[in-house]
Amino acid sequence: MTAVRPARREHPVEPALARIPFPHVDEMSRQGQRPGEPIAVHMEIRLPGQPDPARLRAAFGAALRRHSRILVREAPGRWYRRRYEWELTGAPDVEPVGFPPPGPDALARARAFALAEAPPLTLSPPVRLDVIRSSATSGGCVLLCRIHHTALDGPSFLRVLATAAELYGGAGTGPTSDRAAPAGTEDPEQAILDPGPALARSARVAPAPARGAEHRAGNGLVLGELPLPPRPPGAAYTVNDQLLVVTCLMIAHWNRLHGAPTRPIRITMPVDDRPRGVEMPIGNGTRLVDVAFGAREYGQEPDPEAILALLRRTARRTKALRAAPRPPLGRGAALLTAPLLPVDLRASITRGLGRALGPWTSTTLLSNLGRIPYPLDFGDAGRANAVWVSAPTRMPRGLTVTTTGTLGRLHVGLRWSRALLTDAAGRELYGLFEGYLSAVSAAAQSSAVVADPIAHEGGSR
Repeated sequence: MTAVRPARREHPVEPALARIPFPHVDEMSRQGQRPGEPIAVHMEIRLPGQPDPARLRAAFGAALRRHSRILVREAPGRWYRRRYEWELTGAPDVEPVGFPPPGPDALARARAFALAEAPPLTLSPPVRLDVIRSSATSGGCVLLCRIHHTALDGPSFLRVLATAAELYGGAGTGPTSDRAAPAGTEDPEQAILDPGPALARSARVAPAPARGAEHRAGNGLVLGELPLPPRPPGAAYTVNDQLLVVTCLMIAHWNRLHGAPTRPIRITMPVDDRPRGVEMPIGNGTRLVDVAFGAREYGQEPDPEAILALLRRTARRTKALRAAPRPPLGRGAALLTAPLLPVDLRASITRGLGRALGPWTSTTLLSNLGRIPYPLDFGDAGRANAVWVSAPTRMPRGLTVTTTGTLGRLHVGLRWSRALLTDAAGRELYGLFEGYLSAVSAAAQSSAVVADPIAHEGGSR
C-alpha cells in the first residue's frame, strides 16, 4: 500500500510592486551622476526642544505612507532597458530616522556627511532624517535631512516633513502665506530685454581651488541668517528678483577681483507652481529657467539708481520666464530622455554633452524657496525657528545659493564645490552676498520712501 503524501505547501507569491518610469527630471539627474559630486539636497531645521524618538519615528513613518510617492527605490533592470523605473514599495526598506550620539561636534560631522553622501537609490525611501544634539542635556536640536535629488526636491520633502509635524504635534500644516508673485504692469511680449548674444559663453565663477587633489573633494558650505529684504507695496519686483540681483552682483565683484573675463552672467532659477496643500505632487516638480544679465548691466559697481533699474529689468524678465510654457529642463532634455536607446548608452551621451557644453552652462543656481508655508510645529519639541537648505553644486557651476524665509528672517545656504573654491574663498563670497543684500535692500527701501513718505515693512517671495 502506497502512503499518501500530503500536498506540498507552496510559498505565497509576493505581489509585484507597482512601477513608474522616471520622469524627465529624475532621468537627467540619474544620467548626470559623476563620482565625487553628491546629488543630495541638504536641509537643517532648528527646533527649540527635542522630539521623542519613538513618536517622531512613528509620525515620520505615517507621513511617508500618506505621501507614498516618496516610498520608492530604483528598480533593477537589464542593460538594454530603455527606461529607469521607480518601484513603489509601500513601506520603508530601512529606518529613515536616526538619533546619532550627541556631542559638541555632532552637527559638524553630520553636516559634512550630508554634503558628501546621498542616500542610496536602491533602498526606500531615498531620504534620511537625523536628530542632532550638542549634548544629552541641550535644550534644542537640529533635524538634519539628506534627500537624494534624483527622487525628489526640497519643497517636496518639506511637504512630507510638515505632515510629520502635524502627526507628531497635532498642529495644522496648511500653507500659512501666499507664495504668488505680485502682478506686474509690463507686457510679457516686451519683457525680456536682450542681455547679450544668445550663443555667448556664460561667465564662470573665478576659481580659487585648494592645492593638492586631497583638498578638492566634496562640498563646502556656509549657512547664514540675514534680514529679509523689504518689498515696497506695489513694487513690480519681488524678494526673489532682489536675490537674483544680489547673486549677480556678488559674482561680478568676485570675478573683477580675480581678473576673470567679462561675460553674461546667467543664473538658473527653479520655478515651482505646485500647490502647497496635502495634494501637492511629490517628486521633482520644478522647472528651470535661466535669468541672464548682460555685461553692460553689471560691469561697474552700481549706485542705488542703477540697482533699482536692474531690479526693474530683472522683474520683467522673471515675469516673462515664469509665464512662458517650457518643459521642466528644456527641449534638449526631453530629447535626451526619449526611450530610443538603452539608458546606459544615453547616460554616456548625456555626460559627454555635459562636458562639451560646460562653457555655455549657467553661471550659478539660485533656488529661493520663499517663505516656508508650513508651521512645522512639533508640539513639545517646539516650532521650527530656522530652516536652511542647500542644493547640490556640481561642476562646471560649482556654486549654488539657496534661500528660505522663516519668521521674518532670510536663511541662506551658500554651497560650493571644493574643486572650484577653498572654504576661505566660499566664506569671502558669502561676505559679498551679505554686503550686496544690504545695498539692494537699501535701494529698494529708498524707492518706497520716495513713493510714499510712510515707511513700509514686510516682504514677499
